[in-house]
Amino acid sequence: MAEEYLLLIINVGSTSTKVSCFRGRNPVASENIHYSTGELAAFPSLAEQLPLRREGILKFLSNNGIKLPEVNMIVSRGGMGKPSPAGAYKIDEIMCRDLLAGTYGKHPSALGPAMAFDFSQEFGMPAIVIDPPSTDEFEPLARISGIPEIERKSAFHALNQKMAARKYAAACGKKYEEINIVVAHLGGGITVGAHRHGRVIDCTHGLAEGPFTPERAGALPTMSLVDLIFSEKADKKQIQERLVGRGGLAAYLDTTDARRVETMIAAGNEKAKLIYEAMAYQIAKEIGAMAAVLQGRIDGIILTGGLAHSETLTCRIRERVRFLAPLFVSPGEDEMLALAEGGLRVLHHEEELKIYGSGD
Repeated sequence: MAEEYLLLIINVGSTSTKVSCFRGRNPVASENIHYSTGELAAFPSLAEQLPLRREGILKFLSNNGIKLPEVNMIVSRGGMGKPSPAGAYKIDEIMCRDLLAGTYGKHPSALGPAMAFDFSQEFGMPAIVIDPPSTDEFEPLARISGIPEIERKSAFHALNQKMAARKYAAACGKKYEEINIVVAHLGGGITVGAHRHGRVIDCTHGLAEGPFTPERAGALPTMSLVDLIFSEKADKKQIQERLVGRGGLAAYLDTTDARRVETMIAAGNEKAKLIYEAMAYQIAKEIGAMAAVLQGRIDGIILTGGLAHSETLTCRIRERVRFLAPLFVSPGEDEMLALAEGGLRVLHHEEELKIYGSGD
C-alpha cells in the first residue's frame, strides 16, 4: 500500500535545498535549508557544493530520526538534461555527468540528482527524477520558428503543469492520457501549454516567449528589440537581465509583487490597472493560441501557479477564454508532492521507469 512506502524528496535551488520525507502521499518531515550567497561563493564549481548540500540533507534526516536504509525511493527534481519526453527517469552516471558538466545548460538543480545517485549507490534504493525542466514533447510543427537558424525549444514548468493536468483528469474520472487541456502556469515565469493525450505538444518558452510576467518581458516585436539592443549599446548579459529579470511588471511598475500591484490598483493607479489588465490579456491570447493547436478540441483550461491565487487576475482571464472550454483554477504549486506522487506511480507500476538518453 502507498502508506508503506517511505520516499526522500530532494529539490535543489540556487540558494536552498528543499528536502522532505513522504510516507505515501503524506509528508512526515520537511525543511527548506537556506545558504547565503557568501557561503556558496566559496565554491568555484557546482560539483564542489555537493559535500555542503549532502551534509544538510543528512542533518535533516538525523534530526527527524529517519535512516537512509529505510527509504524505499529517492526522488529528485530534475536538472537541465538532454531534451526528452516527460516521465520518470532512472538517475544514472550519464545523467549526472551531463547535469554537472552543464552540457545542456547549467543550473544548481543538477546537484539534486547527483546526491540522489550517490545515496542510491551507497544504500541500494532506486533514485529517479520526474518530469524534468528539459521535458520536450513538441511536434515537428511546433519547432519551426521563422528562420532556419533558430528552432523553437521546449522549456516550461513541466512538473507543475503535468501535476495540475493529472489532478484535473482524476477529478473528471479520466486518465491524463485521455484528455486534451490547456494549462497556464502563472508565477514569476508564465508558460502556457497544449496537453494532448498526455503530451505537451506545444508550449510557450518560459524565458523567451509568451505573455510578459512579473519579471520577464515575454515575446517582443523583433525589429523594435533589435533597435533597442543597438541603441543602448549594452552587452549580452545586460540585455538578458533586462529581458528576464527586469522585464514585465518590474519594468512598467517597478515591482514583481502582484499583490502590491493590486494594492496600487485599489488606490486608483490607472497605469497599474492598464498593465495588469495587459498581462491578463496576453495570457488569454496564449490560451487561445494553444486551443487552436488542439484544433478547439479541449476538455478544459487550468490556471495554476502562485499568481492563480489572484482572483482579480484569474477573473480577467476567465472573461476572455470561457467561450473555449470550462476554466478551472488550481492555485499554487507543490513540487514536493508532485515528485512524491511520481515516485509512487513508479513503485505501484503505474508508470514505466525510463532510461536517460534512450529517447521516446
